[in-house]
Amino acid sequence: MKLATLDNGTRDGRLVVVSRDLTRCTDATSVAPTLQAALDNWNEVAPKLEALSEGLLKDAVPTERFHEHDALSPLPRAYQWADGSAYVNHVELVRKARGAELPASFWTDPLMYQGGSDTFLAPRAPIRMADEAWGIDMEGEVAVIVDDVPMGASPARAKDAIRLVMLVNDVSLRGLIPAELAKGFGFFQSKPSSAFSPVAVTPDELGDAWDGGKVHLPLCVDLNGEPLGRANAGIDMTFDFPTLVAHAAKTRPLGAGAIIGSGTVSNKDADGNPGKPVADGGLGYSCLAEVRMIETIRDGAPKTPFMRFGDTVRIEMKDAEGHSIFGAIEQTVEKYEGTD
Repeated sequence: MKLATLDNGTRDGRLVVVSRDLTRCTDATSVAPTLQAALDNWNEVAPKLEALSEGLLKDAVPTERFHEHDALSPLPRAYQWADGSAYVNHVELVRKARGAELPASFWTDPLMYQGGSDTFLAPRAPIRMADEAWGIDMEGEVAVIVDDVPMGASPARAKDAIRLVMLVNDVSLRGLIPAELAKGFGFFQSKPSSAFSPVAVTPDELGDAWDGGKVHLPLCVDLNGEPLGRANAGIDMTFDFPTLVAHAAKTRPLGAGAIIGSGTVSNKDADGNPGKPVADGGLGYSCLAEVRMIETIRDGAPKTPFMRFGDTVRIEMKDAEGHSIFGAIEQTVEKYEGTD
């Protein structure tokens, strides 16, 4: 089943069920007005949404054309957005670039930060920032939306609570991160609003690509129409989603609709060294910071700039037949003029 939220002029939009080929949808507001409302009562609502999905497949329900440009993030706002760093290869490169050793605990205890969840960007909305010097970067990720998870839940219990899967652009301002981290209190200004894919899907839609904890498919990240990354989300993921969800719930329950992210998808090269650019036959990178890290390690200094006004990033994942699963996040960086 594929679900989306269309812009109807309200904060939370209207819920629709989308066809598997992402061309058509049917209104679901008679079942649940919003995706959050569906998640609040999933066991009762999900079978009714599944029936709409089957009806859509058989042309047995009213349909309308589905346009990704009309979609908001599946949850335009959420009660919880916590992002992990499951690909330790990415973390290792970050630290290596500045000459720091990776603590052994990073391989056994996930990193996670609590992000802002009140204003997610639509998947085709611009990334508006006031200053290019802030180091505007994309981070291509996968995320899950969970049902209620009790405090102290095991990974097995957490696995059973995963309801939906989607893609993320976790926008990061690299130029602001060092000063914030130096304060010892985590990210805030350096992590502006994130965007999610036009469609969120139930895990069964992924078929064999979903093993219960990871999505074994390449994440396609393009910058200005050129391939930047094709890293496989199921490879080099040190902590799978049940582990991340259980980590988030260690000292607090998670409410239905909480979103847990994977962190930047990152693969090592086949020889175990840092990944190569796509143009050189490698799997590339899901963020520019990783490109710059490798340039620093190799050449002593980075040469690739962060995103500038006018740059466009596209994040998408395709199935084995080359069909888009979630639709595409496609965002252009624009200058934010702001207010006094």
